[in-house]
This record gives sequence, C-alpha cells and structure tokens, in this order.
Amino acid sequence: MLKFLWNGIKLDGKLYRARYSPNELINQPNGTITIYAKDYGRFPKIEGLTVQNDSDLMTDYHAKDLIKVTPNNPHYAAVKAALDAENRHYSR
Repeated sequence: MLKFLWNGIKLDGKLYRARYSPNELINQPNGTITIYAKDYGRFPKIEGLTVQNDSDLMTDYHAKDLIKVTPNNPHYAAVKAALDAENRHYSR
C-alpha cells in the first residue's frame, strides 16, 4: 500500500524519508511539487512517477533521488496533502 506522509513515502510498510517542495520550474507546469529523498537510498518504483537521480559515478558525484509530480498526475492530490502536512508539522 502506497502512502505519501509528511516525512516521506511509505510503501508496503517501509518508509522512504523525504521532503516536499513546491517549485516554479522552467520546464514544468505551475504547481509542480518535487519530492526529495533525505537519504542516499533509492526511492521505490511507483507506477505513474519517475524517479530522477543525476549521480555520475565516473566523476564521483552523488545525488539523491527526486520525483517531480505535476498537477495532472494521479498522485498529485496525495502528494499535495503530504506537502501541506509537512508545512503544518514544521510551523508548530
């Protein structure tokens, strides 16, 4: 079972720690939310989402996974709710 939580993505009982960021990206629609991994572990494969990682092992450059979720994505409402929950959590 897939859940987007304020502190990450939970899939089949395992939490993949993450943070959410509303971005204005040049090549993405307004409202796009980016999910950034907090750890260097890999995000799981999630149908309908594409995990990006620009690591280059030849130059010893290591990046963390990220996922861009556009407003037309079927997971968008759940990701937006997780972003809102994250904002509430840190505004306390």
